[in-house]
Amino acid sequence: MPAAVFAVLADPTTHPAIDGTGRVQESVDRAPLIEVGQIFRMSMYHAGPPGGHYQVVNKVQVFDPPRAVGWLTGQEKGDGDLEFGGWIWRYDLAPLGPPETEVTLTYDWSAVPQFIRARGIRFPPFGPGHLRNSLRHLAKLTAPAVPDPDTR
Repeated sequence: MPAAVFAVLADPTTHPAIDGTGRVQESVDRAPLIEVGQIFRMSMYHAGPPGGHYQVVNKVQVFDPPRAVGWLTGQEKGDGDLEFGGWIWRYDLAPLGPPETEVTLTYDWSAVPQFIRARGIRFPPFGPGHLRNSLRHLAKLTAPAVPDPDTR
């Protein structure tokens, strides 16, 4: 059912278990996502740039229960202001019939500005295997609501 899958996606504490790269370590803000404009932070780890442990700030851009949820990812600057890099994570959900839900994961880097691209980070920073891994992890967390994408 889309509502059950949406509930998992709207809970930032589940995001480390969903992540297909292993970069998402822990949710800093543990409150469920409830509205557009909401900010939530994640503790991250990556051996390459930006290197080691760091934190990202996410801003909810799409909140349409139980059909869609999405957020922009960025960082908090030294002065406390938030800077978003032009990439968005978005999950669209559609019922396939009880008890399955089709999930489309979109990771869009097309709006990354040149000044961020100039920092030497490759865009996108990982291939489509990451998205498949994330969908596979989500399927396991929500079984039987989401079919494994590799079994269809």
